Amino acid sequence: MSKIGINEKSLPYDLPWSEKLALAKEEGYSFVELSIDETEERLARLDWSKEERLAIVRAVYNVGIPIDTMMLSALRKTPLGSEDDQIYEQAYLICRKAILLACDLGVRNIQIAGYDEYYGKKTVLTRENFIENLQRVVDFAAENQVMISVETMDDSFMNSISKIRTIKETIKSPWLQTYPDLGNISAWPENDPSLDLESGLESIVSIHLKDTLSVTANTPGKFKDVGFGSGQVNFLGLLKTLKRIGYQGTYTVEMWNERRPDAVNQMRYARAFFEQLFKKANIVLEDEYVRRS
Repeated sequence: MSKIGINEKSLPYDLPWSEKLALAKEEGYSFVELSIDETEERLARLDWSKEERLAIVRAVYNVGIPIDTMMLSALRKTPLGSEDDQIYEQAYLICRKAILLACDLGVRNIQIAGYDEYYGKKTVLTRENFIENLQRVVDFAAENQVMISVETMDDSFMNSISKIRTIKETIKSPWLQTYPDLGNISAWPENDPSLDLESGLESIVSIHLKDTLSVTANTPGKFKDVGFGSGQVNFLGLLKTLKRIGYQGTYTVEMWNERRPDAVNQMRYARAFFEQLFKKANIVLEDEYVRRS
């Protein structure tokens, strides 16, 4: 039995947390993914007071839907591999705060973007710094029993599960795993996404569902705001791969609709779109009674 959750940025922006959770549940999702992005507003969540954290926990219990995962995309602006000593240390401190927040909110899994450097130049040093800093993060996560999972990205540094496996050969910890994005691994022509999933099953703890347009010799691809079914991801084939290899983890619908007036319609469409695909792939979704109880 599989669960489909939804990222926070798919939900209307202005809703309080109790209403966001209630809406996600009403539309048939099993959990919500919290966003800590590079904006000051969402970075400030890392410094929520005890009272603010308790209010979120109460909303989770009152509504009956968890915040299972956290997307820590703030590391795009403050990358773990930065050659700047201050940014390097700031990235680690952001991760420490995120881990402690996860402990307080009951978040099980923190997704870290696989960037050594995003806005700046990539070098041998940024790669080494990324591995070194990620080791520190994983050590702190292990102390606090929180999973760190690296996402396959819209960036050549970490655009496949096989590349994350190479990092895992250096950082040997059960608290470091993989969070593949089906859209991202499908968009890179050097990847065979089905084989990539098959070879990395033992490290996959959650999966992002997102459509993309592929990178070609003449185009950079498109990794955001591609409507489900209008991109080039072979969702049915990849879901059948995951069914065949025995994947049992969660799936998270990823969209960026929080400022759109039709955000609710978009999340409703996405749920129906994947429900049909899961049926065709013979993947059983969480029981309706369980989801709404």
